[in-house]
Amino acid sequence: MLYWLTEFSDGGDLFNLFRYITFRAGAAFFTALIFGFIFGKPLINMLRRKQGKGQPIRDDGPQSHFAKAGTPTMGGLLILSALLVSTLLWARLDNPYIWIVLFVTVCFGAIGFADDYAKVSKNNTKGVSSRVRMLLGLLIAAFAAYASAKAHPDALSYQLALPVFKDTLLNMGLFFVPFAMIVIVGSANAVNLTDGLDGLAIMPVMIAAGTLGVIAYAVGRVDFTEYLDVHYVPGTGEILVFTAGLIGGGLGFLWYNAPPAAVFMGDTGSLALGGALGAIAVATKHEIVLAIVGGLFVVEALSVIIQVLYFKRTGKRVFLMAPIHHHFEKKGWAEPQIVIRFWIISLILALIGLATLKLR
Repeated sequence: MLYWLTEFSDGGDLFNLFRYITFRAGAAFFTALIFGFIFGKPLINMLRRKQGKGQPIRDDGPQSHFAKAGTPTMGGLLILSALLVSTLLWARLDNPYIWIVLFVTVCFGAIGFADDYAKVSKNNTKGVSSRVRMLLGLLIAAFAAYASAKAHPDALSYQLALPVFKDTLLNMGLFFVPFAMIVIVGSANAVNLTDGLDGLAIMPVMIAAGTLGVIAYAVGRVDFTEYLDVHYVPGTGEILVFTAGLIGGGLGFLWYNAPPAAVFMGDTGSLALGGALGAIAVATKHEIVLAIVGGLFVVEALSVIIQVLYFKRTGKRVFLMAPIHHHFEKKGWAEPQIVIRFWIISLILALIGLATLKLR
C-alpha cells in the first residue's frame, strides 16, 4: 500500500526508499514484530476468556501434555493478523503472487479456525471432518495453482523446474495443477502435524519462510538468475516482503509460545503457514526444493503415514507414537531437547536448500 508514495519521489529523497524490496521487507518485519508484541497479550487474554478450558488434550498423548490443560489455542490469529497488516502495508498490491499467497494463507487459516472452534466449543479433539478439510484445501490449492501457472512467463507456465540440473524443465501440461495442489495441501498438513510441542513448528516455519524468501528475491531478479543460472520468474521478488512479515509475526508469537506456552498456534496458524510455504514454492518454481527446506515437515508427515499403513497391515507400530516428535517424547527426551534439536535440523536443511541455487 505504501509503495504508492514512490509517486512523490524525485529519485533522491526518502520516498525513493519505498522502491526497494529489501527496505520494504525490513519494514514489514518490524511492523509484524511490533504488532505481535503489542497485541499478543490482549489476544491471549481474550482467547482465555472465550475458550475457558482451552485446547482439549488427547487422552492417548504423552503424560507431560496433561499439565498444559487450559492453555488457549488459535494463537495463529496473532501471526496471521501481523502478517496481513505488514504485507498489505508494505508489499506492492499490483503483484499477482502476493495476492495468490495471501489467498492461500487466509483461506487455509479460515479452515484451521473452523477446526479449532469446533474443538474448543465441543471440548474434544475432534474438529471439522478430515474429508471436509481436505476437500476445501484442494479447492483452494487448485485455484492458487492455476493462478500461479497463468502468472508465470509462457516459457515456465505448467513446467516443473528441477534443482541442480541446469535449464531442465519438465512440461507437465495440465498435470501441473494437481501436482501443485498436492504441494500446497501437503505442506499445510505437514506443518499441522509438526505443531505438537511448544515452539516446535513456528521456528522451522520461519526458517523455511526466510529461505524461500531469499529464493523468491533471487529468482525475481534477472541479474541474480543469470549469475546463479536459475530460471527467472519476474515479480516473485515481492514475496520477500510477505516472508519478512511472516518471520516478524512468528517471532512475536514465539515470545508467548516459548515453553511453557501461554498460547498454542492451533490449526488456525499451522494450516495457514504451511499452505503459504507451499504457495510460495509453486510461485517461485521451487516445489522440489521445498521438500528439502521443509524436510522436517516431510519427515513428520511420513512418520504418520508409515505408522498408519504399517498398523493397518500388521497391527503393530513402527514408532512408539506418531508424529515422530511424540516418539522421542515416549523415549524420554525432554520437550525443549526435542524442539531445539529439530530447530537445528531445520536450519541445516534450509542451508542445503539454499545451496541448490548455486549447484548447477
